[in-house]
Amino acid sequence: MKISPSKKLKEIVAIINAEFTGDPNHIVSGLNEIHKVEAGDIVFVDHPKYYDKALNSKATTILINKKVECPEGKALIFSDDPFRDYNKLVLHFQPIKFSKKQVSDTAIVGKDTTIMPGVYLGNNVKIGDNCIIHPNVTIYDNCEIGNNVTIHANSVIGADAFYYKKRPEKYDKMISCGRVVIHDDVEIGALCTIDKGVSGDTVIGKGTKLDNQVHIGHDTVVGQRCLFAAQVGIAGVVTIEDDVTLWGQVGVASDLVIGKGAVIYAQSGLNKSVQGNKTYFGTPAGEAKEKMKELFLVRRIPELLEKIK
Repeated sequence: MKISPSKKLKEIVAIINAEFTGDPNHIVSGLNEIHKVEAGDIVFVDHPKYYDKALNSKATTILINKKVECPEGKALIFSDDPFRDYNKLVLHFQPIKFSKKQVSDTAIVGKDTTIMPGVYLGNNVKIGDNCIIHPNVTIYDNCEIGNNVTIHANSVIGADAFYYKKRPEKYDKMISCGRVVIHDDVEIGALCTIDKGVSGDTVIGKGTKLDNQVHIGHDTVVGQRCLFAAQVGIAGVVTIEDDVTLWGQVGVASDLVIGKGAVIYAQSGLNKSVQGNKTYFGTPAGEAKEKMKELFLVRRIPELLEKIK
């Protein structure tokens, strides 16, 4: 999430009443979670496991719960609860304002686009030309839809990220301030759900087609001309390159990369990144030919046991 206009460090710490190290006039231009940070961003970190990752990231301001040495050219903000204070900053710069109209006054709909009955368009939604939005589709605030896009009935675009901090008494929700961006010539089936980014964009590339009941998690970036069959489930922060095919009920764990032109057979589960232009199968998924050999050998186990008796 970009902060516009940018703020000085001393203005940021005043919002959350925190101590800091660094130049009071150090510029802060955005808020981001660790997977998406850029220069100018604030990132939060509240676990020793991730201190080094945050301090060495592209983020130039780190909201942290331990007093450590400040890296050169950066600033540190000290907090007893960085997760809480990060949420405070998100709500300060992007307050939640629900539209109570079926189509918000700030929504923009392009030429020759059809909006069918029951569709909800939130604040600042943008839809391009020649689109068809079928009945009961919900498009949350700030989402952007390109030209020649079809979204079938009851799909939800831009729901909150599934991102929680576990506390002894409850789960605390991270406030989502990102968007969903859908490029031209995309078709989204019925009952699909595409979550907004935590602080950046969830992206569906040009020409990609989703079957019914597909779920795409926060901050996932899907390339061009991909095909996802029914009931595919993709976790957050996944990068799927161009021309990837995921057959029915494929599950993809978070923070993985699927290379260009990869094909994943139905009901496979990915728990690690895979190279492009190969075919995969199984749980955990491996190259399809090798997995088929494994299955063949497993079926022979009773026969082999009989032979060694």
